Amino acid sequence: MTVKKIIGKVHLWLGFTSGIVVFIIAITGCLYAFQAEISKGIGKSYRYVTPRQTPYLPPTQLKEIAEKQLQKKHLHSVQYGASNEAVVATFYNFEPGNEYYYTIYLNPYSGEVLKVKNMDRDFFRVVLLGHYYLWLPETVGQRITIYATIIFVVMMITGIILWWPRNKAAAKQRFSIKWKAAWRRKNYDLHNVLGFYMTWVVIFMAITGLIFGWQLLANAIYKTAGGKKSLTYQEPLSDKTKWNQATAFPVDRLWGQMQEEHKDAETIEMHFPATDTSALEVAINTDADTYWRTDYRFFDQYTLKELPVEHIYGRFKDAKGADKLLRMNYDIHVGAIWGLPGKILAFFASLIAASLPITGFMIWWGRRKKKPSR
Repeated sequence: MTVKKIIGKVHLWLGFTSGIVVFIIAITGCLYAFQAEISKGIGKSYRYVTPRQTPYLPPTQLKEIAEKQLQKKHLHSVQYGASNEAVVATFYNFEPGNEYYYTIYLNPYSGEVLKVKNMDRDFFRVVLLGHYYLWLPETVGQRITIYATIIFVVMMITGIILWWPRNKAAAKQRFSIKWKAAWRRKNYDLHNVLGFYMTWVVIFMAITGLIFGWQLLANAIYKTAGGKKSLTYQEPLSDKTKWNQATAFPVDRLWGQMQEEHKDAETIEMHFPATDTSALEVAINTDADTYWRTDYRFFDQYTLKELPVEHIYGRFKDAKGADKLLRMNYDIHVGAIWGLPGKILAFFASLIAASLPITGFMIWWGRRKKKPSR
């Protein structure tokens, strides 16, 4: 048996072991590609408001209004956007037995409740859980997706080896699809030609996807790039012995300070402390279409003194090259780092990746059914 035939067998059996999982991961990624644009389009009635000349209501007042809608649930944050955008109040708890995830849209000028949304019933939330965990328990689903993605990367590499033409005459047939040929030949061309054109894009997306769930790979890439901070998010603590120095409405005061210091911000998200030692966290983003430039700042809830952090999710100005690389990972994965063209590329790459297990299975099935020649 030749080396190419051995690689062909490896390619085939790896496809059998991972095909269904790869299809689910890819098709859910494809569906999620334009989530932000679609969600804004279908949610215009509650995502946007008429701008006014009056100031926004402060965070604590919006918190009080939002908590009346969802009593006994913890408010995580309120996010202010542009002058014509609703404030988004987020409630969530992911502890087993008491899980919930809600968003409430509020008019920032009047406090009017525009929409209470159960995110567990949101279409794109369901799609995302399929993409991450295959709708299985997190510890089980994440492990399966990691293994399947690693197998898929190996398959893409073996696929290139199998695709590689033997000579110039064969090369002419490997870059185009014969649309007038029989369906079996068209299916073969779709698998090989589309797979070739999208191979490196799909491999890049697979690796950035692996970084989310595979800490070993994330750390290896980060350290290789020269990173020296921690990739594990750890909240700094407030000094509760300073309770006697606490000021009234610290979140509101901090919100006013952030507005003055970050006049170029497109969103400002204020996080409320969960315990008496939690810090006040503020996320300031100057580009609402991406996340990597976000400024994460932490303050003592009693003294409002800024607290330093040892992980990569701190002040953007303090981020080094390796920190920025890991911060970019999500935006690279979904194509948002390159704007709309990047999202279109990610959409088609995911669509083609989803088609490969199907066309590959049809090639195998066709050969299995093929009558032997005389």
